[in-house]
Amino acid sequence: MDIVDEMRQSSSYEEFSRRYHYRSELIQLCKSLGVDSSGNKADMLNNIIEYFGGVSVKPDNNKTRAEDISCELALDVPLLKCGFKFSNRFRQYFSQITGVQKFKFNADMVAAWRKVKSTGDITFTLGDMLEIYYRKSDYAKYDNSECKWNKFVKDFCADCRNAPFDNKLKVASILWGIVRESAMPKVYTYQLVEDNMALISRYRR
Repeated sequence: MDIVDEMRQSSSYEEFSRRYHYRSELIQLCKSLGVDSSGNKADMLNNIIEYFGGVSVKPDNNKTRAEDISCELALDVPLLKCGFKFSNRFRQYFSQITGVQKFKFNADMVAAWRKVKSTGDITFTLGDMLEIYYRKSDYAKYDNSECKWNKFVKDFCADCRNAPFDNKLKVASILWGIVRESAMPKVYTYQLVEDNMALISRYRR
């Protein structure tokens, strides 16, 4: 099973992110989704979660990802001042602070970092991120809409009437975009395929 098929069959992004994936596989998935495939594995996982939450992180060849390794990490240091990202350096730091040997960033921490970046919040510190980890802060909550997407794409792929489509993930994403932006129930029905055949017919064999 390739990485795209695995993403289709995962019941949630968290289930997907708990599994080990080679960097080359994540690059393949990012490219197939049309999102940024640069950076390390954590960066790509973050871009994937944003994509399935409705935010597409487009490739940016001019973007730099240099991390400020000269900054001494401490709980009162703002994320935007220390070059924060979901890397081994910060994973090891939180591992030391929490005593959790195999520390993993949770989905709410991803949501918090996304909010910090989008708002330019210079006051949000590593200590605040730790509060998110311990679920003592509601600064940001992960949008579980990708769980509905996962159910949608799984139902789409399970429908044998969609067998003629070559790129099922692409077709499902087009239909999901229509559903997501409408007042319709966020569920798959074959009626969606029939009603939007003009948009997706080019993906049929």
